[in-house]
Amino acid sequence: MKKTFIFVLIIVAFSASFIFFITKKVEEEKPKVVVVLKELDNQYWQIVKAGAEKGFQDFDINGEVIESSDNLGHDNQVDILKKVLIEKPDVLVVSPGESAQHMSILEKFIDRKIPVLLVDTDVPLTNKSSYIGTDNYELGRMAGALLASELQPGNEVALIAGNLSSPVSGDRFKGAKASLEDAGIKIVTEKVDLSNEPNEVIKVMRDVLENHSDLKGVFATTDIMALSALEVLDEEDYKIPVVGADGIIEMVKLVEEGKLLSGTVAQNPYDMGYLSAQAAMNVAKGKTIDSVIDSGVDILIKGNGNERLTFLEKVLKESLK
Repeated sequence: MKKTFIFVLIIVAFSASFIFFITKKVEEEKPKVVVVLKELDNQYWQIVKAGAEKGFQDFDINGEVIESSDNLGHDNQVDILKKVLIEKPDVLVVSPGESAQHMSILEKFIDRKIPVLLVDTDVPLTNKSSYIGTDNYELGRMAGALLASELQPGNEVALIAGNLSSPVSGDRFKGAKASLEDAGIKIVTEKVDLSNEPNEVIKVMRDVLENHSDLKGVFATTDIMALSALEVLDEEDYKIPVVGADGIIEMVKLVEEGKLLSGTVAQNPYDMGYLSAQAAMNVAKGKTIDSVIDSGVDILIKGNGNERLTFLEKVLKESLK
């Protein structure tokens, strides 16, 4: 009886070790993908993260999403990327800063045969595997056309933009300006190189109204800026259309509630994250992928935003669990 018991223990121990070995081997065979985003303390990047993590599950990826602070101006992304490089992932997905230091560290990944995929922000990185995200010039062009559709030729508008050297803000600004000018809309002021910080945008918007009392519309390169502009317009009882870009929950709600006279041009951040994971898996398997993977743009006006709103709220709720 004692010998039988010992024999059973040996079999159990052997089985456990074998299962552990097989599990570990399977885990090691999964491609290691690291996603480095600009920040995770706003809903846009949380949604990108949720999409990437769903992709990790669906495509059987050993994945990790890491936050940096470049979007706030506290540049630690380069340091994070240096640490990731030491880990030698199979694929890097990154929403990069645009400095020479960023380019230098990303080139080191490529030199070490680690494919680099750019998400959300495209930069002129030689030999990157792909850019996954929005055509920001086209987004700006669509936003400008949406605003122009609410106005008449000769009407005055203000443009509010982030850093124009950024391929995101810069391209959106150029696209919107081109559309508005083509429609005969008069751009009376351009407030550029602003942060998303509400107090800064509020101060600028108050200055715009003080100097341009006949203003008929506003375009902002992000929805966060657009919301700050709306706050000032509400205070001053200006009922004019404001068009933002990104499609965050607060803006979609205002559109659906009819409190926003125009709308927003929405990116698809969840799709960006998901498509990045899919592209990373394909690259890890040695497959050829497109140099640009467009995650699409949608115009949101009253009546077509409820489905997106429900989806985004569900994604954010699940991401906070």
